[in-house]
Amino acid sequence: MPLLPFIRNEFNLSYTRASFVTSAFALANGTGQLPAGFLADRIGPRILILVGTLGVAAGGVLVGFSQTYIMLLVCLVLMGLLAGGYHPAATPLISASVEPRQRGRALGFHLIGGNLGFAVTPVIAAAIAATWDWRASFFVMAVPTAVFGLFFFVYLTRRSRGIKAEAAGEGFKEDEEPPPPGNVRRLVAFLAMSVLGGGVGMSITAFLALYAVDILGATEQAASSLLTILFTAGVLASPLGGYISDRIGRVPIIVICGVLSGILVYVLQFTTWGITFGAVLFLMGINNAFRMPASEAFIMAQAPARRRSTIYGVYYFSMQYTGAVFAPIMGYLIDEWGFKVCFTIASVTTVVVTLACSVFLRGGQD
Repeated sequence: MPLLPFIRNEFNLSYTRASFVTSAFALANGTGQLPAGFLADRIGPRILILVGTLGVAAGGVLVGFSQTYIMLLVCLVLMGLLAGGYHPAATPLISASVEPRQRGRALGFHLIGGNLGFAVTPVIAAAIAATWDWRASFFVMAVPTAVFGLFFFVYLTRRSRGIKAEAAGEGFKEDEEPPPPGNVRRLVAFLAMSVLGGGVGMSITAFLALYAVDILGATEQAASSLLTILFTAGVLASPLGGYISDRIGRVPIIVICGVLSGILVYVLQFTTWGITFGAVLFLMGINNAFRMPASEAFIMAQAPARRRSTIYGVYYFSMQYTGAVFAPIMGYLIDEWGFKVCFTIASVTTVVVTLACSVFLRGGQD
């Protein structure tokens, strides 16, 4: 969370207690993905996307009114639950609207919007927080979120009247080819890699702003804008990552990015504030941007047509939930032994899990 340094200072939080600020939203958001995916397979994506976007806006307003640490956590939980409707509904909707050989590119272009939002939002939020306070950031950012949610709902409603049901996400072809042999084994291996390897990596991201302030000597406002570097790289790289995965396959991209993720986390401890730290963050952003469209397209190829939103819900749930679970553990390691030990453990875990799971991803169609 880019505003974590501001929040940490107001409530005088340790690293462990600060980790619960990010975990509260992530745990709730992950939990919300499961029923959202189930419902999207049955009632279509439009309602779930509307609930997801308006839920973030309403939750943000409530977070801004929080006056105590406990109240802040409760409001973040509510915000996370409501936000869970978006991804399990949007990803299969996009994937079903294009040919299989173009899914990586389509999902990569979809990630441009998300990465652009994440790139711009930290800068705006940090500027607002520095001018007024961190609560004002939540109030201001809630407005465009609500407007976008309503606009997109109206657009999808009108659009669905003139296109096939499966392209609108309301259903799928009855005669669609079944998943390839071995799909269950590969899905389980992929989810295990995402849960253990991806979760550890995500938990480290939550502490980057605090690492920059406490160890590298950055100002709070500068540190709060760090995620802009990560997601700016995503804007540039996600379409390319999707295109390459369409050409050479999903599994090679997923495995290579998993190993690189661990290596880049390890390298963080040797950076200094400025060019080197920014360069590693930029590479991390490119790596994540390559991995995401390949992962989403991989799931699409392995999942039964009428269960895709449900399986996407499990995927996003596992990513959010494990990242949130690992964050307090990482916060404890930082409190006890410092950032270097934490980075090393996270790096080794990510690489080992990726290589172990890659054995079960071989073979089959992706």
